[in-house]
Amino acid sequence: MLDANCPNCGAAIRFRSADLPVKVCDYCRSSIVRDGETLKAVGRVAEVPEDVSPLQVGVRGAYDGKSFELVGRVRWRWADGGWNEWLALFDDGSTGWLGEAMGRYMLLRQIAHSGFRTTVVRSMRDGQEVVLGTEATIDGIDYRVTDVKEASCAGSEGELPFNAPVGLTMASVDLMAADGHCASIQKDGDEVSVYAGRYLSLQDLGASGLRAFEGWPMPQFAA
Repeated sequence: MLDANCPNCGAAIRFRSADLPVKVCDYCRSSIVRDGETLKAVGRVAEVPEDVSPLQVGVRGAYDGKSFELVGRVRWRWADGGWNEWLALFDDGSTGWLGEAMGRYMLLRQIAHSGFRTTVVRSMRDGQEVVLGTEATIDGIDYRVTDVKEASCAGSEGELPFNAPVGLTMASVDLMAADGHCASIQKDGDEVSVYAGRYLSLQDLGASGLRAFEGWPMPQFAA
């Protein structure tokens, strides 16, 4: 953990993990990049567009028996809408992404993919078209491609593993299995990343610290 001051405005900022080298200052919206104990402001980041998500930075929960806290968010948009990806920092120092779209949630962890060069991963890597319905086996689970899109960043906040300025683009492929497991394959530049997990409800996650809305009773599990 590193407590410091924003090199742009002087506000107090905190880096909770050496694996999360980017922090968006809550006050001046500067993107601060950490290199050891050296901090550098690399430009301003747009605020995340207002939405009605019950999630917010600081929400806590648990997945597979391990507790986590949401420490950052990237808002992605594409031709037909948008979605949130919340960065979950687990108490053991590992991370995952809690995807949120149309009231559904998926908790995904990045996995190494060098050992299973599926057709989808190869196609993403080589810049070839990925066809809806293509089958892929990831970590022994059989998936089918359900969505293919190009997305761009609409805003970001909190602590992140990468700088996320407005306009940052990526190719994204979503996959689903018959038993609630899900996966996502993303390409940023030449780098292809694979994430796998499953769909869960906020109650499944034991989410606490949810955002309150007037007229919306806080769920009993989160009260």
